[in-house]
Amino acid sequence: MIFHKTGEEIERIKKSSLLVGKTLAQVAKIIKPGVTTLDLDKIAEEFIRDNNALPGFLGYGGFPNSLCTSVNSAVVHGIPNDIPLKNGDIVSVDCGVFMNDFYGDSAYTFEVGEVSKEVKDLLRVTKECLQLAIGQTRAGNRIGDIGYVVQNHAESNGFGVVRELVGHGLGRSLHEKPEVPNYGKKGKGHKMKPGLVLAIEPMINLGKKEVKQLDDGWTIETKDNLPSAHFEHDVAISLDGSPEVLSSFEEIEKVLITSSFWNNFALSSICISSLYNLLSVLRCLLIISNSIIVFGKHFIKIFII
Repeated sequence: MIFHKTGEEIERIKKSSLLVGKTLAQVAKIIKPGVTTLDLDKIAEEFIRDNNALPGFLGYGGFPNSLCTSVNSAVVHGIPNDIPLKNGDIVSVDCGVFMNDFYGDSAYTFEVGEVSKEVKDLLRVTKECLQLAIGQTRAGNRIGDIGYVVQNHAESNGFGVVRELVGHGLGRSLHEKPEVPNYGKKGKGHKMKPGLVLAIEPMINLGKKEVKQLDDGWTIETKDNLPSAHFEHDVAISLDGSPEVLSSFEEIEKVLITSSFWNNFALSSICISSLYNLLSVLRCLLIISNSIIVFGKHFIKIFII
């Protein structure tokens, strides 16, 4: 059964969804080489509980943690562990909260240190897929319209679209109908109406679309072991039929921009310090050179005399 929400219910979902974004912003503050995904999980759970909410994933279907942390070739549902993140990794952090009887659910894929250009392209295209999907989430359109734009954009850029995992409805339950595949045909599937709330989440692979489940019973990984990216927003169809994004990446990206600024500042400081040291060395060499010249002239005078 598909549940259409009232305006008040959508506002309550929005509060939960915004708390997810704030939680992911806390995670963004500490992501760097050497940090473990268990560290991220601890920060997230503490922040969620401090804001009078419950971790939406903890215990859900037996899942053991508050975050799904999927590193590199892991697509989704990765279990946090004590393996340190490395420079060049990417990690999808998927978070859910339960507050005021409603769930929020959102995901963001983070770069750890410096990643390759092809991985940056994968992240960019996956985010673009999400924005295109949101644009199709309006009254009168069909679920297939969402999947079509995601599939078309990802595949036209040479990436694989995961078939086995999909987006979903969201509300009093974490997973409600309808399912929202990231592939499909225009004009096919459920016709969307005002009050529908969807968790839209493109899962795009750098290589082929095929995936496998690991022995832990949760983690989904690409079969070719190439990286995968995952971004997710909660989107409601408002009374006028247009999409309203209930979750937010704003706090996350503020943290990332600030972190990038200070990293660049630190690098600039190192460069300036190195330049200063080089100039000091050159100055010493110049003094020594002048001293040699003076000594040479004095020696010649003595020799002539």
